[in-house]
Amino acid sequence: MAEEQKENVGFFRRLVSGLTKTRDNIVSGMDSIFNGFSHIDDDFYEELEEVLIMGDLGVQATYDILDDLKTKVKEQHIKEPVQCRQILIDSIKEQMDVGETAYEFEEKISVVMVIGVNGVGKTTTIGKLAGKLRAQNKKVVLAAADTFRAAAGEQLKEWANRAQAELIGGQEGSDPASVVYDAVAAAKARHADVLLCDTAGRLHNKKNLMEELRKMNRIIDREYPEAFRETLVVLDATTGQNALQQAKEFNEVADITGIILTKMDGTAKGGIAVAIQAELGIPVKYIGVGETIDDLQKFDADTFVNALFSSEQTEEE
Repeated sequence: MAEEQKENVGFFRRLVSGLTKTRDNIVSGMDSIFNGFSHIDDDFYEELEEVLIMGDLGVQATYDILDDLKTKVKEQHIKEPVQCRQILIDSIKEQMDVGETAYEFEEKISVVMVIGVNGVGKTTTIGKLAGKLRAQNKKVVLAAADTFRAAAGEQLKEWANRAQAELIGGQEGSDPASVVYDAVAAAKARHADVLLCDTAGRLHNKKNLMEELRKMNRIIDREYPEAFRETLVVLDATTGQNALQQAKEFNEVADITGIILTKMDGTAKGGIAVAIQAELGIPVKYIGVGETIDDLQKFDADTFVNALFSSEQTEEE
């Protein structure tokens, strides 16, 4: 337990520093409004709206947060703009809370499909996820069903070795569905807890992608009906609104149950985590802030928002 706490503190520190650009982008603008206005009026709300939307929180989330703020200002008879800061922070947390059930797949025999366009860190993320599950003493099988990208299989093999997980497939150009078929058979034979499937990330040819995912899903439905199903889409936080668009498009072709946001360090667009959740109702389940296996962590709304609004001096939170 102490070990986990230490890891969480370390991650919080990395998150605080990783969100520096996002903080500069959103929080400094907000704080100048809280401190710059002497009373709460339409102009005050308008300025806040602009800062939130420009900070990549997205239109929907911004409206929801501001509606919540206006209601509470009325109810609590708040007169000072600066008193709105904490309400706003709490409102963002509420928007993003994923709840305990988000990680049900860890407790069951499950198949996790991981999708995402190339270049977002999908294969690396699967490797890190495998490592995390292995650290919980789970038996993990990896399916290398991204057979279109030459390096994907090799890369996954490295991660599989590192995580001590079994890798199935990985032949360039082979049929992804047959890789999944073999992986399901292996997962069942070895009584694996989790089967993680890497898939090819092509959005420009949605029809093919759709067919491929359908085929894989059919095989899993047929061969492994008892498995709990999870479909996670990996998005690159640095692409901001583009990541939101990708999430929408993937959501059209697959039943997405969660989001993994990578490259949260070094982006000014970290607010996109709030936008995706508000616009699509799909929870962000993991965030990545770096290269090592510990840099991928479960998403926690409190931790994220505290890190976002943290001033470097007060990080004992």
